[in-house]
Amino acid sequence: MTDTPETQTVRKLPPTKRSIPIALIRAREKVMGPIREMLADTGITEQQWRILRVLEEFGPLDASTLADRACLLLPSQTRIVQTLSEKGLVTRNADDRDRRKQTVAITDAGRKIIYDNLEEAQAIVAHMEKVIGREKLNQLLDILDDFQNL
Repeated sequence: MTDTPETQTVRKLPPTKRSIPIALIRAREKVMGPIREMLADTGITEQQWRILRVLEEFGPLDASTLADRACLLLPSQTRIVQTLSEKGLVTRNADDRDRRKQTVAITDAGRKIIYDNLEEAQAIVAHMEKVIGREKLNQLLDILDDFQNL
């Protein structure tokens, strides 16, 4: 088989096993499997869980900040917050200073979902620490944080 410029380029790429995008997707799926199982009986999605977690951690947030911290695009976050609001898990209030902006806050019902799943969420993290080791897990989190600077 004769090498063409296209096949020469492909051969310069790292093997897919060492491809950062593919490795991140594989890792994400391994991490999210147990979380999806945990959420199966809650009636909420992993994206809804992220929003509740962010609001529980940081308190009420404007929509843009919430989307950023929950790693969601703003239009997706808007739809998800609407659903969470309809379920009574979050509230949306007009900003005191700028009525065009909304502040989103978690409700007691939203907190209850987090607290009801706290032990299982902690067990998932403990399993990761057991398999990978606390030091390596912390290194991984630091490295992934560094990727935010790309």
